[in-house]
Amino acid sequence: METREYEKVKSEFQEKILQIFIDFSTRIAKIEELGAVGSRLLRGFHQGLEFLRRAPINTKAELMKRIIEANETERVKSYFAAGCINNQDRIQNLSKLNTCLLGLHDHLTKAKSILNELENLLEDLTSTISSFNKSLSLENEALCGKFEQATINQEERSPSSPQELAMTDYAVLMGIIYSMVKQDYAMQEKVVMSLNLKSLSEEMESYCLMWSLRPFVNDEIMNQAWKLIQ
Repeated sequence: METREYEKVKSEFQEKILQIFIDFSTRIAKIEELGAVGSRLLRGFHQGLEFLRRAPINTKAELMKRIIEANETERVKSYFAAGCINNQDRIQNLSKLNTCLLGLHDHLTKAKSILNELENLLEDLTSTISSFNKSLSLENEALCGKFEQATINQEERSPSSPQELAMTDYAVLMGIIYSMVKQDYAMQEKVVMSLNLKSLSEEMESYCLMWSLRPFVNDEIMNQAWKLIQ
């Protein structure tokens, strides 16, 4: 393979790799948007539960006794008998809980679909790299070595440029990001599947914190990926 032809193949290969990386990053952005929506739904579920289980007013306190005695109507009696929650509020909050739970399950379905797309893009990248390697003949090993050394030198001068990033580095970065978001999804799935009307307040607080903090996602690596497509 002549130098000019090799450079042409290399250029086409780099363009394809960059496009796969852009498609991958676009889906990562979508899954992050879904995660933010899911976080709001989880907090909504938590708030709904806390409203339903809030402690009733202490009717034995002296002040409350005087208030109740001064306003002892059937409606007030019914209100206290119901735990200081009127039926309309109870119905609305139960509806809110159901809406939030359905939304969270929908989130899992959409996020899982995007994870499958990310996995397919990783396979496309691997296939593309393999095809490029096969296109090089043994006679061009010396030429390939020069090209690889030139790429290394370019990276040392400007490591943040997509055009100058080593080809396999995209695959490594995509693999790391995929692993992180997959672990984050697994955590979200466990949280959603455990939700019910008996979920403890402490559990819900931990779930909300875990979801928002995304402990499996390294922000520095994510920022590195975003810079490559800006």
